[in-house]
Amino acid sequence: MSYNVAAVRAHFPALDEGAAHFDGPGGSQSPNQVADAIAGVLRSAVANKGTVTAAERRATEIVDAARAAGADLVGGDPAGIVFGRSMTQLTYDFARTLAKTWGPGDEVVVTRLDHDANVRPWVQAATAAGATVRWASFDQKTGVLTADDVARVLSTRTRLVAVTAASNLLGSRPDVATIAATAHEAGALVYVDGVHYTPHAFVDMTALGADFYACSPYKFLGPHLGMLAASPALLAELRPDKLLPSSDEVPERFEFGTLPYESLAGTTAAIDFLADLVPGSGSRRARLAASFEALEQHESALLSQLDGGLARIPGVVRYGDPDRTRTATTLFTVTDVAPAEVYQKLAERGVNAPAGTFYAHECARVLGIENTGAVRAGIAPYTDKSDVDRLLEGVAGLTG
Repeated sequence: MSYNVAAVRAHFPALDEGAAHFDGPGGSQSPNQVADAIAGVLRSAVANKGTVTAAERRATEIVDAARAAGADLVGGDPAGIVFGRSMTQLTYDFARTLAKTWGPGDEVVVTRLDHDANVRPWVQAATAAGATVRWASFDQKTGVLTADDVARVLSTRTRLVAVTAASNLLGSRPDVATIAATAHEAGALVYVDGVHYTPHAFVDMTALGADFYACSPYKFLGPHLGMLAASPALLAELRPDKLLPSSDEVPERFEFGTLPYESLAGTTAAIDFLADLVPGSGSRRARLAASFEALEQHESALLSQLDGGLARIPGVVRYGDPDRTRTATTLFTVTDVAPAEVYQKLAERGVNAPAGTFYAHECARVLGIENTGAVRAGIAPYTDKSDVDRLLEGVAGLTG
């Protein structure tokens, strides 16, 4: 099924402002359907979850619908979908909870490819528990983290491996399935950061081998929120700190305070929108598979256009190996032009391509850009060829 980017773009009112958005990795734009779903909840009678009043039933239906949608998106179980303020908040919560079972002699593996939200919570929790942190690094030239890189730091004392499904800085995609299989052989759990991966690929958390899969709806066209998926049986084994009268049921025991019902409705709407990127039929899960197949082809073509164009501009330095499988994300600098200046000059031309290290602290250190950062251009479902042309023209203008 062909991908009609013009039809997709028509649903995004933010695009009427005229900017070419390459800032999706930091937060995507949202379609009308998401805004309408959020507004619809705020305009309706909603109360705390329950079964007595219409307002209570509406809240319950919103939560149930969001769990079902989230499960369809990642190939999980609705009873194992947890919502929170952000992926960072959820990861801190789960790190503290899991660390209750750790002690001296135990080990936790983190990688230098990851966003700090999948590094620092584990480092801090392990340190507090007296456990040892072991680091897996990646190849500076290619930007690739291999399964062997992780296997070298595994042992029978490893309790958890935290790994990204795609680098938010480079877009490179580790072989998570092989990493997870090796980790499971060692008796470790696997926590996968899917924040940058989920907007670009059809997710099957079981095939990935993820015991926990965390992502952020605002990166895949939805509202600001965090989502985590795990099996209900695994969640039932964990005992988070919680208020005494709050629910002890799974997954509610991990959700502190009243959920943001309007954001949950927006998340469901975003997932439904993704499922209908191309015409199709069948279950939402099946439609998501077809949509992401078409989306990956669309984004791959634009990424080839972007990479090829940047390669022809003198003075542009690209990071990572453009021939390796990655999400539609490119990190680059321009010789003798500070990344912050590139960002500013492109913005003046109506091209939004931010510069920085984007919280990928360890990754930036390995690449040697921790002090200056680099420009990151991310392609999204609403990106078209003219957007890429505008970016390339802007960069070419900086080099004379």
